[in-house]
Amino acid sequence: MTNPLLESHVLPPFSAIEAAHVEPAVSQIISESRTYLHNLLANLTKPTWETLVAPLEEQGDKLDQAWSPVSHLNSVRNNDDMRNAYNASIALLTEYGTELSQNENLFKAYQQLADSTEYAQLSQAQKQAVDNALRDFRLGGVALSDEHKKRYAEIQQRLSELSTQFSNHVLDSTQAWFKHFETADALEGLPESALAQAAQAAQKKSLSGYVITLDFPSYYAVMMYAEKRELREEIYTANVTRATEHSQKTNAEHHIECTAEFDNTEIIAETLALRHELAQLLGFANYAERSLATKMAKSTQQVLDFLQALAQKSKPYAARDYAELCEFASANGCADLQAWDTTYYSEKLRVEKYSISQEELRPYFPAEKVISGMFEVVARLFGIQVKQIAEFDSYHAEVRFYEIHKNGEHIASFYLDLFTRAQKKGGAWMADARVRRKTSKGLQLPVAFLTCNFTPPVGETPSLLTHDEVTTLFHEFGHGIHHMLTQIDVAAVSGINGVAWDAVELPSQFMENWCWEPEAIPLISGHYQTGESLPQNLLDKMLAAKNFQSGLQMLRQIEFSLFDFRLHAEYDPKNPRSAQEVLQQVRNAVAVVQPPAFNRFENSFSHIFAGGYAAGYYSYKWAEVLSADAFSRFEEEGIFNAATGESFLREILQQGGSKTPMELFTQFRGREPNIDALLRHSGIVVEEAA
Repeated sequence: MTNPLLESHVLPPFSAIEAAHVEPAVSQIISESRTYLHNLLANLTKPTWETLVAPLEEQGDKLDQAWSPVSHLNSVRNNDDMRNAYNASIALLTEYGTELSQNENLFKAYQQLADSTEYAQLSQAQKQAVDNALRDFRLGGVALSDEHKKRYAEIQQRLSELSTQFSNHVLDSTQAWFKHFETADALEGLPESALAQAAQAAQKKSLSGYVITLDFPSYYAVMMYAEKRELREEIYTANVTRATEHSQKTNAEHHIECTAEFDNTEIIAETLALRHELAQLLGFANYAERSLATKMAKSTQQVLDFLQALAQKSKPYAARDYAELCEFASANGCADLQAWDTTYYSEKLRVEKYSISQEELRPYFPAEKVISGMFEVVARLFGIQVKQIAEFDSYHAEVRFYEIHKNGEHIASFYLDLFTRAQKKGGAWMADARVRRKTSKGLQLPVAFLTCNFTPPVGETPSLLTHDEVTTLFHEFGHGIHHMLTQIDVAAVSGINGVAWDAVELPSQFMENWCWEPEAIPLISGHYQTGESLPQNLLDKMLAAKNFQSGLQMLRQIEFSLFDFRLHAEYDPKNPRSAQEVLQQVRNAVAVVQPPAFNRFENSFSHIFAGGYAAGYYSYKWAEVLSADAFSRFEEEGIFNAATGESFLREILQQGGSKTPMELFTQFRGREPNIDALLRHSGIVVEEAA
């Protein structure tokens, strides 16, 4: 039987991939790569780009091509067989990655290239790739003693296992809970769209009536609209105790019971201990220092100062927001506002203040119109055309496939997977399927996976997005065009590769701005029944409400960022504090709202325990400074100014990781970034000045 993962494909052969293919393919490619590297180094007389880096990139791409569809399937079609194959393979990949980073002969070859006369002749992208490789060898432990190398490898292997376990526990605990209702009486207040979705969820479980789940669209509808306070409390409790010793699940008789089988508490503790030990092996004081070795920020103090300055400016506005909410809730019969009431009363307050609700906007943002409008926005900005391709090898019937063209030339492609469903991890993300690079057969074009978890179509009604979901789609597409519009042909710094993590959110957050612009709204809105774009009166209300509770939202992100950073920067192996204790300390210092004691947000904080954001969650706010300041140039020159769009394309999107983010930003903006635009966009400085 042939193994599709061992063959070269322009696009992943999803229909042919089975779980049984995964571990044998990964094992074989790693084995071949080891032999290839051994022979290359044994016969290497003079390290050059062509004799060292290019052949290793070619070999590495074989592994990337095999692994990217497997990693994606594990996220979007997660089942026991694929999960087991993934877990077995990730262990092999982690071992191999550590082995490469600690290969002294390979490191010396790269160092020889960096010290040679040829280095000066390399392109900027090639130089950056060599420099990054040398940095990563050191961060990978190449200079450690044999004993410490062995320990480093053990830690990396275990951290990989823990990350996967954490992610699986979050997914499993999310999908283990549901609540069944025979009639809609208990769901009073939910809009028709949410009720229809609940009825569809019941049908999928072969039940009559309605089913509420912890998938975000279902959960959020209850929190925002359910009149019955006890229902809001129940689903809130189930959500914030996911992946804890108090996780809830629905049994075969549809009764809800507690279970500790998904508990992430010990995983968090072990992860923090191992990250600290790893950082100290490499000569860093803590894991936060290790994290910053590949980021824009220069020191832990710089990050803490940045976050604390933002908190100081934001806290008065957050306190005002919360006081207003409490007063409103009290006037409406809720004198003791609780965590499960805030979303509900916030939405009612928004409606009262601005006469607009998320649900009122939803009919004007059918997914199809938003998508076509988004493509028109990037066409005007960057001169690209997006074309849907009907025939392609897919992994699910809902998935779409598109090609991007510029000046009549096909330059990139992407998969778009919009809707929430069983076996699919929550959230929204972009991942690369193929990276742009020069190959022995020509140019390999970039391909991206864009994944969201929106409410699917129900019956004859198309998928209708909230405005928040519209901004999420634009955000992920921003990541996508960063990956796909690159003109860099060196894999290590092509697209999002090699971009400092605290700058990688720049293009994604930047794209969100067009969701608010009066010139762009007619492109992305159209009532699903009449085709009418968002009326001026609703647009005015939406814009007026843009900074509703922005102080609370800003402080919430700062709270998460400070928690993550302090958790890693202040870790003491002799006296380790629990994540919950650190989070509470941060809340005591900056928060204006204290959640109930049973809230265990940290146990499902996948960004830092199962993603790439460990000691780096601050990157969202750091990059928001860059994105707001970059967008301010469009505000000055016109939001559809083609020359400004071409400049952003040329100076930021096309450059990938070939230069430092500060160099690229300064080229585009003509100066270094400042924080004013972010505060102004959040309604903070403007009101201060007033």
